[in-house]
Amino acid sequence: MSDNMKNFLLSLLATTISIALTFGTAAVIDNNKKKQEKQEIVMMVMYDMYSSLKSMEEADSCLLQSMRMQKQLAQDTTLFENLRFQVGFLVPKADFTKTTERIFSSSIETINTVGNVLFTENVAEFYQNRKLYQTIVCDSVANEIYRSQVLTSIPSIVNFNFFAYALQSNELLNREKNCSIYART
Repeated sequence: MSDNMKNFLLSLLATTISIALTFGTAAVIDNNKKKQEKQEIVMMVMYDMYSSLKSMEEADSCLLQSMRMQKQLAQDTTLFENLRFQVGFLVPKADFTKTTERIFSSSIETINTVGNVLFTENVAEFYQNRKLYQTIVCDSVANEIYRSQVLTSIPSIVNFNFFAYALQSNELLNREKNCSIYART
């Protein structure tokens, strides 16, 4: 074998090894970056779910407290002046940050980065149920209380159907907890 052929083969081997190392290193770095992005997205969504559940639990607790006050008022109408203002403050409110939902829902790349269809479906269901909770429980109670001026008389407070809203709240809260559990697995 001639020296030129040897040098050519060594050069070819060195170039091949160099290309393999360059692309191999880039692939490893890209793979690590994708894993880190996936972990960050999942952690962001899980924190949002946790925060949303806490907010819903507080709203649910407000409904239960309103029902207790309603019962007290039905048993002793002399408590009207003290309790009617407290019931007004216990209208369930749930503050949800929409940023994580927008990030998760708006980009197919985010969903591709996560790469888990079951997780994605559970998160999407969680956000749908969260919106239902806001509409069916929080907004509906507030609108009905303010529209019908519930706090103006004893019969209107006593006859307000906090129980129906509490049932809806409990059902949606349980759905959300299930979605949250399934998203973790």
